Amino acid sequence: MNRRPPHEPSRQFPQPQRLWDDAARHAKSLGCPTCLERDRCGGVHTDAGILDCRDLCSCKDKSKCDMVCRFNPSLFVARMREVSGLGFDSAPRAPVNGVPTIPMVVPFIDHRYSRLAKLDEPVVALSLYELVNLATGRPHVTSRAALADRFRIPESAAIIVSGVEKDGPIERWWELSERAAILAALKALEITLVTTPNYSVLTDVPRTDNLHAMKRILLAWTEMAAAGLPAALHVNGRTLHDYVRWGDLIAERPEIEILAFEFATGCGRGERIDWHVAQLCAIADRVDRPLTLVIRGGGRRLGELRHHFAHVALIETEAFSRAMRRRRAHLTESGRLRWAKFPTPKGAPIDDLLAHNIALVRASYEAKPALRLGPPTRRNRRAAHRDGEPIQPSLLRQLNLPGETRGITPEPQSIVAAAKP
Repeated sequence: MNRRPPHEPSRQFPQPQRLWDDAARHAKSLGCPTCLERDRCGGVHTDAGILDCRDLCSCKDKSKCDMVCRFNPSLFVARMREVSGLGFDSAPRAPVNGVPTIPMVVPFIDHRYSRLAKLDEPVVALSLYELVNLATGRPHVTSRAALADRFRIPESAAIIVSGVEKDGPIERWWELSERAAILAALKALEITLVTTPNYSVLTDVPRTDNLHAMKRILLAWTEMAAAGLPAALHVNGRTLHDYVRWGDLIAERPEIEILAFEFATGCGRGERIDWHVAQLCAIADRVDRPLTLVIRGGGRRLGELRHHFAHVALIETEAFSRAMRRRRAHLTESGRLRWAKFPTPKGAPIDDLLAHNIALVRASYEAKPALRLGPPTRRNRRAAHRDGEPIQPSLLRQLNLPGETRGITPEPQSIVAAAKP
């Protein structure tokens, strides 16, 4: 097994779901009431058996810890200064830039390779990090014509810029010193909408790292909005209290009209997707004004989200990625979307394949109802030990004995025991 470097946590959790925060199932960790960030954090409620979130910093060399963690005081102070503290209240206000009209399904185009013709789509989504040279901090394109040629899209297409990416590019974006100039260049390109970077809110790190990431998301949004761009705030959260804080902020700031969320990784895993969807819907219900939501991944929850938000747009990535792997979409007799192998000659363009995939994927989503019927389903899992009992309750320990005894006749001698036919 490969050993982690000394500046990364050495403690491993084979069952990561034990770190999922759930205040309804688990008590608050014992060390939380004495924490300096207890009011802003809200505490952790997990099944991981930790005293508090500081137990999650298990770096062998804490002086080289690269998390936002108090065990490395000098780095911790520097990270606090770069965001002016962990509170949302210190973030500057921004102008109201309005909500653009965007369709329910927007195809994501990553590059121009393997294509010859322009994609005939009126609205497309592009990656923020494909528009900017992260090494130099300068935009790759400065005109609509160059943008259209770089991605083989129409010059007149409405452009949604997605800030979702892996940690490397989004951390590099934060390090750029000329972000204001970059955003001004995007404004000159008449970008329709931009979503903020999705700085990671991980479950296996101290909560100060989570709070710092959330503050960076908010600061990135204020920069984008200040540049005059309609911007979507990416509401990453780890705990119920995180979503309550986001809800309080959105309710207090009417300039926040569009939210963003990404379900393609951890937040879309197993049963956890239902929890995150519930928190997003709760924010939409408590804020006394219409909100628009832009999501990546989580298309199977699109109908439920549409019932709570004024409008929901899905940045759909599968049609493009499947076309790159030579897969063609088709619908089964039951209306389910499936992918079949579609080999092409070496060097042959995939323009027709991509257009077909986009059209069929869009049709499959538009055919779905706007509201899911019934509560979300839960999969029963066999317990790893007898105390879990997710399938069948114990025959003795979970019986309601007082209730059972009332069902017994007061004259048991008049009962004749017999085998059931």
